[in-house]
Amino acid sequence: MAPDMLSLERARLWLKLTRSHGIARRYFVVNGFDGALTMLGLIMGFRVSGASDLGLVLNACLGAAIALGVSGVSSAYVSEAAERRKALSELEDAMAKDLGGSAHGRAAHWVPLLIALVNGAAPLLISLFILSPLLLVRAGMVLPWSPLLLALGCAFFSIFLLGVFLGSVSGQHWLRSGLQTLLIALITVGLVLLLE
Repeated sequence: MAPDMLSLERARLWLKLTRSHGIARRYFVVNGFDGALTMLGLIMGFRVSGASDLGLVLNACLGAAIALGVSGVSSAYVSEAAERRKALSELEDAMAKDLGGSAHGRAAHWVPLLIALVNGAAPLLISLFILSPLLLVRAGMVLPWSPLLLALGCAFFSIFLLGVFLGSVSGQHWLRSGLQTLLIALITVGLVLLLE
């Protein structure tokens, strides 16, 4: 394997060297939450407007999901690459040594990409999960309930799970944390219903 090829062990080492585990976790939650709430808002908006063309709903939601993913990757990469270059430069100045070929240098190169992938993948994957009922209907599957209602259920479930994850990270009780994020989802639904 080439020295700069990405492996899981190297990725863990680079995240540890740069102390970026927390950053990646925050990006996952923040952008995952953005993706889930965006899909929730879009689906509620279509439901309130009485849209019946599932193809239109699905295409609009997929467009938003792709935009969130691309935005997440590009914004995180640009900002994290600048931060890693700055941190590496400061370390090189302190050590009076070029660290480009070291583990720190490779981490400065790869960590922004890893964080960017997490930041972009979170809203895209969560959005695709939420949209799965619509995708199944488009594929010809017959569902027992309205695909929009099932998509809303998937959105609430995703948002609850993100809250549970946050609770496990912070040491807060998982149910309380999950219910807090569900409350945010309900407030979002309430605000969309005001459009009616």
